[in-house]
Amino acid sequence: MKDLLSRRAPRHTALLLLAATAAVLPAQTGAAAASAHTARSGHGAYGTPSLVVQVAAPAHADLTDPEKKEIAMELVSSAENSSLDWKAQYKYIEDIDDGRGYTAGIIGFCSGTGDMLDLVELYTGREPGNVLAKYLPALRKVNGTDSHKGLGAGFMKDWRAAAADPAFRQAQDDERDRVYFNPAVKQAKADGLRALGQFVYYDAIVMHGPGTDPVSFGGIRKTAMKKAKTPAQGGDEVTYLNAFLDARKAAMKTEEAHSDTSRVDTAQRIFLKKGNLDLDPPLSWKVYGDSYHIAG
Repeated sequence: MKDLLSRRAPRHTALLLLAATAAVLPAQTGAAAASAHTARSGHGAYGTPSLVVQVAAPAHADLTDPEKKEIAMELVSSAENSSLDWKAQYKYIEDIDDGRGYTAGIIGFCSGTGDMLDLVELYTGREPGNVLAKYLPALRKVNGTDSHKGLGAGFMKDWRAAAADPAFRQAQDDERDRVYFNPAVKQAKADGLRALGQFVYYDAIVMHGPGTDPVSFGGIRKTAMKKAKTPAQGGDEVTYLNAFLDARKAAMKTEEAHSDTSRVDTAQRIFLKKGNLDLDPPLSWKVYGDSYHIAG
């Protein structure tokens, strides 16, 4: 749902002391050899050299990790569709009376904001003559409005039919990543945010769009940065994310359709209060009063 004008393991360092000679130490190969730093330090029992092996810490998994991305999709689906089964949402379509026309698919593509038009154009480019191609003229005309003219019940029926086509499902995945997921994760990583912060950005861009006005993602981020520095600027990650969520809530409250801020209050803020910056399961949260859980 976008603005009409815009479109597991914690890091640690292991120090292993081996009282053995280099001759009997198993050879390291591949990634292990590249990541281990070795140094001789004194002598062990019977005068044999002691070998200290310092293993490089594993990097935090970001939201592009398949398991993390799956969590992100389920979290968004709990808020957008009241279900963790996000793959069942390819066929979803309705007008939720938010001024954006039809909302549909896995990420809430809207007929009034341009992203539904882009999706159907992509699908038609890959599969000419598909059941939605004939609605392209109407989608172009209603873009920027909440009108159903030229669409209606027939369009809704054909959208659901198209969802049975793997090419249409792939098009939805690709447009979600191109317009929302990839830009959100890229910006979050540039700001020094880990998986939770990356998800916070992603959920915001899904609802508010990637624009720069005050109630779009760019404007929300700008407001937050006036209150706190990002980690990349030397700021504290928790402090910054709290500032971002405050700005996000304020933006949500400007629209009646988004005035319920539970996806922030009883989901993202809960993870943040627990210090779960890597968005590691198990996760328990509520949206609109409904409880959800992802097991570890």
